[in-house]
Amino acid sequence: MNKQQSGFTLIELVMVIVILGILAATALPKFVDLGTEARSAVIRGVEGSMRGANTMVYAKAAANGQLGATGNVTINGNVINTVFGYAANGTNWTNLLDLAPTADFDTGTANVVFHTGATTTATCRVTYAQAASAVAAPTYTTLTAGC
Repeated sequence: MNKQQSGFTLIELVMVIVILGILAATALPKFVDLGTEARSAVIRGVEGSMRGANTMVYAKAAANGQLGATGNVTINGNVINTVFGYAANGTNWTNLLDLAPTADFDTGTANVVFHTGATTTATCRVTYAQAASAVAAPTYTTLTAGC
């Protein structure tokens, strides 16, 4: 009688483990630094929050008849100076953004929100520029190269 064995030999199992190790070593660097992508996504989210908050400011200004060259509206106890219905600058409406945790963001520079955890803070930011005229919307410049 001949007995036929089935299964893998020790050499075959070792080779599979070695191949999986090589694949893991080549894929690992791709996933190690997810922080950069996360900070970039956060900065893009801050830009979205700025746009949303400014839309709310514009709606409130329109409802109050404050669409002229200057004006102000009050939202949640925050007085927001407006230019053509949009926020005049980013310094007095960053409270509307509810940036949390606040230690991750630097809002000390007028019209700019930096991510403090970035590799290069100067190039991980959102910059706000007020509306230049009644027919022009404000602009938002997002840099994520240094995140």
